[in-house]
Amino acid sequence: MSVEVLDSATIVSFVEDEEAFDAFIGDRFSCLDVDRDGRLSYAEMLRDLQGLRVLETHFGVDEKPDPDELARVYSSLFVQFDHDASGSVDLEEFKGETRRMMLAMAEDLGFLPVQMVLEEGSLLKKAVERELTKVPA
Repeated sequence: MSVEVLDSATIVSFVEDEEAFDAFIGDRFSCLDVDRDGRLSYAEMLRDLQGLRVLETHFGVDEKPDPDELARVYSSLFVQFDHDASGSVDLEEFKGETRRMMLAMAEDLGFLPVQMVLEEGSLLKKAVERELTKVPA
């Protein structure tokens, strides 16, 4: 984990860079697709969904959430990705929903820079790293 400064432009720029975004999404999808069938099952996506820490509260201090509530949250997140309701997520669904979520995050973030603690390998960390490579020395 590291503390990084970012704003909405950092995220939007990363998402709009199709080559960088598609490469990251393709790599992420491949890592999650354990059985290599080209589709992500709920079980394959669960660990990644759990990494979103959607119920974390109190400035980074975890509270023990209700397991049933967590199961409902993760299930509803999976449904957001499964656009065709097939019970699995293909690469295009994964890419499309990730793009939508990232742009929604950027919109909510606004134009003022903020400091965030980011996990290594996360989408936001990749967006910051990409932005840093564009800054002239």
